[in-house]
Amino acid sequence: MNHLHHMKEKAVGLRGHWYRGGTSKCWLFDAKDVAPFATNREEIRELLADAFGAADARQLDGVGGGTSTTSKAAVIWATPGEDADLDYLFAQVGIGDRTVELGSNCGNCATAIALFAVQTGIVPAADGLTRVRMRNLNTGAVLSGTVPTPGGTVPKSGLARVPGSSAVGVPVSLSFHGPWGRSTGAVLPTDAPADSIDLGPRSVAATLVDAGAPAVLIPADQAGVDLSDMTGNLAGQLGTLVAARAAAGLMMGLRRPEDPPQNAVPKVGVVDETGDYTAADGTLVPADSHDLRVRMLSMLAPHPAIGLTSAVAVSLAAALPGSVPAGLLRQATELAPGTSRLLRIGTPAGVVTTEVVAGDDGSITEVALHRAARHLATADIDVARSSGISA
Repeated sequence: MNHLHHMKEKAVGLRGHWYRGGTSKCWLFDAKDVAPFATNREEIRELLADAFGAADARQLDGVGGGTSTTSKAAVIWATPGEDADLDYLFAQVGIGDRTVELGSNCGNCATAIALFAVQTGIVPAADGLTRVRMRNLNTGAVLSGTVPTPGGTVPKSGLARVPGSSAVGVPVSLSFHGPWGRSTGAVLPTDAPADSIDLGPRSVAATLVDAGAPAVLIPADQAGVDLSDMTGNLAGQLGTLVAARAAAGLMMGLRRPEDPPQNAVPKVGVVDETGDYTAADGTLVPADSHDLRVRMLSMLAPHPAIGLTSAVAVSLAAALPGSVPAGLLRQATELAPGTSRLLRIGTPAGVVTTEVVAGDDGSITEVALHRAARHLATADIDVARSSGISA
């Protein structure tokens, strides 16, 4: 479906809605408010680069937050009567360069979109729980967010917390649904639960998985990363991880050899077995509190927690015998048909728990996470227009 067909009109300010979703901040835009400025994806990229002040590393002359987890946006189309209640285009806005990547998804922003949909009436509040079905236009993935609406009331605040933030918000249960492989065509794009990635002078083992988002997961020791301490910036290992992302992107069919590597996809991270570790805030996380330890990159820096799409990829990979994460678990990996299991992921922000659900045929049909979101502001953004955007 082509949603970008509106006629452009003269506009004064770009109406935006600022939300915290989980551990990210996202600017959400109703497509009707974007239409006077942009009618196709290239124009949306231009518009967001200008609105966020992407060319500056501080994003000083725009509404960007200056970090990968706070430089995110989504454009939303209501689609009543269709398979999903709404469609959304997710954008990861560059920091210090005028790039806007439209090739991925963000679960934290989807959490915010679910709350936005209820608070703005895109999905009417039901009595008890309101389920919002969302289709991510970047990947085709369909997610659902469930918001508590007791008595049909629309929540403005709540007491739910997530690892990585002490702030409270409205509880949102976010589910990612199969079928997987939306970006590459298969949950295992290379048909193997584990591969070897050639990095020139050496190679590393990796699982290349497409669930939630395309991701490449590498044993921490092979990447030279010590996950007993998650306070560092991975500066010494960044080159290896970025090279692995570039190589995995080719192996997964996400780019051609002549295309420049992307910073947003595939997600890249290191995994290790459970063990005591020091979190980013200096607290000690004991080994018995989690099943796996994980650190992910977000663009070109370590993620302060874990992206929800990455958590889905790790969770599904951990349920596949022979994968890198499965080999690090101290329990059986395969799920019995019709059952579910919790996976506790140790991240720099603490332990994130996912619920992995198997269908009657034993395949993983759903991965659910408990999140929180809050509306921060609604603003008319005075966009300083620039002359062009890099590819």
